[in-house]
Amino acid sequence: MKKRKSYDDQFKVRVALEAVRGEKTISDIAGQFEVHPNQIMKWKEQLLENVAGVFSRQQPEDETETETTWI
Repeated sequence: MKKRKSYDDQFKVRVALEAVRGEKTISDIAGQFEVHPNQIMKWKEQLLENVAGVFSRQQPEDETETETTWI
């Protein structure tokens, strides 16, 4: 039985950006990074769906400033 590969977020972004650039075919990118073409298409879709959040004015919960109470 084959073990599933897991990829870190930076790798996924690098592959998805390569697909978005459109300089190479998905098949070429798949061969270069040794990832199935369907997986590349999913990562590309996820990237494009979420890219607007990069420029959002709302801060993620973990980065919001907490109020400090002075004693």
